[in-house]
Amino acid sequence: MTVPPLLWAGNAVVGRLMVGQVPPLTLNALRWSLAFLLLLPLGWRVLREPRALKTRWRHLLLLGTLGVGMYNAFQYLALVSSTPINVTLIAASMPVWMLAVGALFYGVQPQRRQIAGAALSLAGVALVIARGDPAALARVQFVAGDLYIVIAIIAWSFYSWMLARPPAHLQGDGQPRVQDGTASRPWDWSETLLIQVMFGLVFALGASGLEQASGAADIRWSAAVVAALAYVAIGPALIAYRCWGLGVSLGGPALAAFFSNLTPVFAALLSAALLGEWPQWYHGVAFGLIVAGIVVSAARR
Repeated sequence: MTVPPLLWAGNAVVGRLMVGQVPPLTLNALRWSLAFLLLLPLGWRVLREPRALKTRWRHLLLLGTLGVGMYNAFQYLALVSSTPINVTLIAASMPVWMLAVGALFYGVQPQRRQIAGAALSLAGVALVIARGDPAALARVQFVAGDLYIVIAIIAWSFYSWMLARPPAHLQGDGQPRVQDGTASRPWDWSETLLIQVMFGLVFALGASGLEQASGAADIRWSAAVVAALAYVAIGPALIAYRCWGLGVSLGGPALAAFFSNLTPVFAALLSAALLGEWPQWYHGVAFGLIVAGIVVSAARR
């Protein structure tokens, strides 16, 4: 659960570096197109079983749209007008959304320690938004990036719960299977992620097409852009999504959400090293509140 936050922090910093070089929605589409090509040699066998896709295409389309298409598109949009530190710290409100989605749509009532942990994390978010001045909350003005990242984390909350709680007809004997010689077997991680990316590209490529049609600037190709695309396709996409899926399946989406709040800690360190955007004192206090939220939420009775 600690690996994805580190890689996603790097994704936020790289996304900020690409502002003005690659349009945000085009960056998202290029990232997942490359990830799909890299996954294809590992998960191609799933494409030989159209019946399994037919039984769950609606679920997979929604899963790919939320986790691959929407989340990343809105994160890159957020980074156009906000910094990696602010974006990742506002995203630290994810436990609140994760608990809310679980309670409202899956009937999972949050425990007291989870509520307490979410409150601590939310306090850290509020401190960042107020820039260390609690009175400023009454007159705070959100930039577009703040709203975009909220949309992104709501989409990610639904995505995580859908991973942990697939529809009943897709569990047990209803689990999709692919043919392997004369026997059948469940999808492995690469096949599952390949299908998510394939369906997510429907949204990502469509959004990129609209962006280009609206007059977005051309890509300013360079060695740095190529390296950035390689990083966001391999690290934050393939490796992080694999680790996140394992973490959610083993610890549950609510606990995983608190570990995702380590992202701003890593983002602050990377931003200082690569962007020269040094954290302020209130960022440090917010980090402490977020870590406290993780400890409280993960504590055993």
